[in-house]
Amino acid sequence: MSDSNINPESNPLPFGGRSLQFRDKKHLWHPLTQHKIAPEALPIIKAKNCILTSEDKKEYIDGIASWYTAMYGHCNEFIIAKVTEQMQNLDQVVFSGFTHEPAVKLSEELIKILPKGQQKLFFNDNGSTATEIGIKMALQYHHNQGNNRNVMLAFEEGFHGDTFGAMSVSGLSVYNGAFEEHFIEVLRLPVPNGKNNTEVLEKLKSLIAENNIAGFIYEPLVQGAAGMKMHDPEGLNEILKICKENEIICVADEVMTGFGKTGRYFASDYVVTKPDVVCLSKALTAGLLPMGLTTCSQKVYDAFYSEDISKGLFHGHTYSANPLACAAALAGIELLVSDEIQQKIEEVQQWHREFDKKIKNHPKVTNQRQLGVIYAFDLNVEMERYGNLRNELFKHFMDSGIFLRPLGSTIYILAPFTISQEEMNHIYESIEVALEKF
Repeated sequence: MSDSNINPESNPLPFGGRSLQFRDKKHLWHPLTQHKIAPEALPIIKAKNCILTSEDKKEYIDGIASWYTAMYGHCNEFIIAKVTEQMQNLDQVVFSGFTHEPAVKLSEELIKILPKGQQKLFFNDNGSTATEIGIKMALQYHHNQGNNRNVMLAFEEGFHGDTFGAMSVSGLSVYNGAFEEHFIEVLRLPVPNGKNNTEVLEKLKSLIAENNIAGFIYEPLVQGAAGMKMHDPEGLNEILKICKENEIICVADEVMTGFGKTGRYFASDYVVTKPDVVCLSKALTAGLLPMGLTTCSQKVYDAFYSEDISKGLFHGHTYSANPLACAAALAGIELLVSDEIQQKIEEVQQWHREFDKKIKNHPKVTNQRQLGVIYAFDLNVEMERYGNLRNELFKHFMDSGIFLRPLGSTIYILAPFTISQEEMNHIYESIEVALEKF
């Protein structure tokens, strides 16, 4: 039966009228959803700190910070106050030909905490467009200098977004199947795991010798969509060194890893060799408003700086550098660098370490891994990424009042920094029950 034929009386609210769930089904198309087989979307009417409240008044602990965005808790009063203040003065203005205090101030504050060498900021809308622009910077950097380099290098199983360039460099085919014939040329490199570093570096040298590689895009240390897969910092550093020696632009996709989640401001802080380009979004605006940024070194920027207008980076978004989003980002940075949040990050890391000790010998637990507040392990059970068993696992957590989103057999926690120990213990307890149940 099509959505348009649903009987509104079949899903009434207790107090009369139509539920959000019914109204949603009439017109909305949700991301990463096959509506023919997916369960109905859960209406959320309120979010505060780590708690999501549904239309039927049930509460859920947000164990993944709503896709790693609301790292300082939902509806953070400090952030809301800063954005509210900005709303009284300047809400939106075109950023082509104009500038404003929130954008300038954000550039000044962000440069202070970005990996060394970043100098220029290019505003965009989201994570996919942030990486899209990073790819364009790498390709056009060489084009502007007359270099015949049109190939990108990326890790196997990486994920960088859903726009065409971002899809091209992503290695998860479940997202890309219908579009692959339209992609730019991309070469794949295995991630270094500490045991295969020599082989990975040999393959890298071979790929460089045989191809005209313009840029290397990578998720530093943690591949999020691949299942929070983590790789070796020393191996990554050696890859970056070789790329830099061969004038390959290094593009760090910190959309997921950025802003304290790895225990440092950015995952690139664990690596000696710094990127030429950094892609940012998600926690950039603390889960309040959409915005992305692509930052770069002076060297990259200078390749576009010319009296020849065609050498400029002709990419733009209507809401680039939206003042309200900039205000949210500034407030988020102020919280991130505070002693209070840094202490909370330390606490969460310690809680994860203690939980890991508790479950590490369980027969269904394998491949435990942690970096900062990111904790993940694999269930020693055959499970498709979006299969029935995975969906049952998701339902188990939701029935327990926990919003976790397993990636196939990978269970991971990436909760807001502000989560309480009681709330985190509830997550841990639900996971322990799942280990016996599945």
